[in-house]
Amino acid sequence: MYGSENNREDSERTAFRRAEKKYKLYYDNNASSKNKKKKQPKPVDLTEVLDFRSILECHLQNGALPPGVIVLHDKFTSPVFSLQNHPGFYFIPGALTVEKQCSLIRESLVDFPQPPNRTNHNAMYGPIKDVFVAAKEGRVLVEDNSDSVITSSGVGADIDHGGCKGWVFASEKDASLRKCRSVSASALLRKLRWSTLGLQFDWSKRNYDESLPHNRIPESLCELAKQLAKPALLAGVEFRPEGAIVNYFGLGDTLGGHLDDMEADWSKPIVSLSLGCKAIFLLGGKSREDTPHAMFLRSGDVVLMAGDARECFHGVPRIFTDKENAEIGHLETLLTHEDDLCFLKYIQNSRININIRQVF
Repeated sequence: MYGSENNREDSERTAFRRAEKKYKLYYDNNASSKNKKKKQPKPVDLTEVLDFRSILECHLQNGALPPGVIVLHDKFTSPVFSLQNHPGFYFIPGALTVEKQCSLIRESLVDFPQPPNRTNHNAMYGPIKDVFVAAKEGRVLVEDNSDSVITSSGVGADIDHGGCKGWVFASEKDASLRKCRSVSASALLRKLRWSTLGLQFDWSKRNYDESLPHNRIPESLCELAKQLAKPALLAGVEFRPEGAIVNYFGLGDTLGGHLDDMEADWSKPIVSLSLGCKAIFLLGGKSREDTPHAMFLRSGDVVLMAGDARECFHGVPRIFTDKENAEIGHLETLLTHEDDLCFLKYIQNSRININIRQVF
C-alpha cells in the first residue's frame, strides 16, 4: 500500500520536481548504531550528471564531445560550451582563477552584505553592519535602543550599532546581562542566504525598487562581468551590470526551480559565478514538465543565461560539503594565511553564487 502511494506521489510531481528529489540530500535512517551521532547521506546516482570539467579535458586532448554538447571558440579566450537544445545557455568551466575566487569569497562575506545592500536579515533586524567581523569576534546582536551596555562592574560599555530598530552588537559577556532578545553573530552568518548589490531587488514585490538606497556594483566585479558576458553578446553590444544577487548555501540548502524574469531585456545574459563547494545545477525547459539536464558546478565555473535560456526553469538541489566531493582543495592551498582561516572555515562547508544582471 505504501509503495503504491509513493508511486502515485511521484507521478503527480513535475519532471523538474522529480529531478530535484532525485539529487536532494537525504539521510539514511537505517544507519548502524555506531553512526547515529553522525548522519549518513543516502547515496545518489550521479551517472547522468554532466561534468563540464571532464568534457573540457577530453575536448582539449582529442576534440571529443558528448552527444548534445557543442563548443564555441569565438569571442573568448577559452572553450565555452553550450547545449544543442538550449540556445542562450553557456557554460565556462574554470573561468575564474584561484586568486579571483578567493578574492570574491572575501568580498562576499565582508563587503557585499554591508548596508545599503540588503540581506535576508533586513526584515527582522534592519540593516546590519559587519556581520562577518562580529562573528569572527564572537559578538552578539541584542535588541537595545540605548548607547551603552551595563557591564558586571556597573560601568557602561560602548556597543556597536551594527543595525537599526534597536538592534546592536555587544560582547557575549555584556549581552548575557541584558534581559532582551539576542542572536549570536555566528548564527546570523550561518543564516545569511542572500544579499543584493547595485539596484536593490524587492523580494516581496518581485521587482527592482529604484527608490531604495544603493551603491553601484563594485567596479572590479563590473569589469569581470562585462568580460565574462561576451560569449553571449552580439558583436558591438555591451553588457551593463546594474544589479546582482549573492546567494549563500550551507549543508542541505537548495534553490528551487525558478525563472529569472524581472529584468527588462532578456537578450542580455545573467552572469553567474560559482564559489566554494561543488553543487548540482538543474537546467530545465520552459515548462516544469520538461526533464532538466543535471550538471556539476564547481568553484570557478561561470554560467551565462540569455535569450531563450532566460525562459528556462533552473535551480540547485544539492551542494556537496564532504571533503571527498566538495572539491575545494585549490582554495585550501591559497587561504593559508592566518587572516584567511576564517574565510576557509566558512567556505569548507558552503557555496556562494554571485549572479550579475543588466536590469534595464
